[in-house]
Amino acid sequence: MTERELENILEKYQNSFIEKVYGAENEEDDLLMNVFSIPPALKRENGQYWGRQLGMCWQKLVIKTCETYCQNFQPALRVDKDEPCDLIVGQFAIDTKYRIGSGDSGKHKTIKSYGSLLRNFNYEPVLLILREDNLPAAIKACKVGKWTVYTGDDSFNFIQQISGFDLKLFLSTRAVAYPVNR
Repeated sequence: MTERELENILEKYQNSFIEKVYGAENEEDDLLMNVFSIPPALKRENGQYWGRQLGMCWQKLVIKTCETYCQNFQPALRVDKDEPCDLIVGQFAIDTKYRIGSGDSGKHKTIKSYGSLLRNFNYEPVLLILREDNLPAAIKACKVGKWTVYTGDDSFNFIQQISGFDLKLFLSTRAVAYPVNR
């Protein structure tokens, strides 16, 4: 190997690390964080906990919105012990995520296989992601896995399109209504 080849390896990893660092994420909030008055500093203290909890809250909000306002709502599809989506509305098999930040190839394979599985059941797999600061490689894996991916405002627009309910407005008008820091 030449020194240039070694430098190429270092540059490749440098670029990979740069893509995976989300400095802006640490200072940005979102509608759910605003509803609960969760400042970015508090979320940074235990990002995994907050991400998991806010993700479950997002999932439940989307499910309840669709269950209430969509005529052709169905609960999550279960195949053996797997649940490849959170809910079904008409031809859409919908899965929700707060944020996709994992570059884990195992997770990418699961996403791809679920997309194909849902298509085999004649559903259009749709992924609704609340945040927009997602790992580009993970989003690409979802699209390659046959998912239609919506993030941020596009997720809210899709929800309003299928339900007629403006979930974004609902959450916006409840900023700081449920504070966790008293």
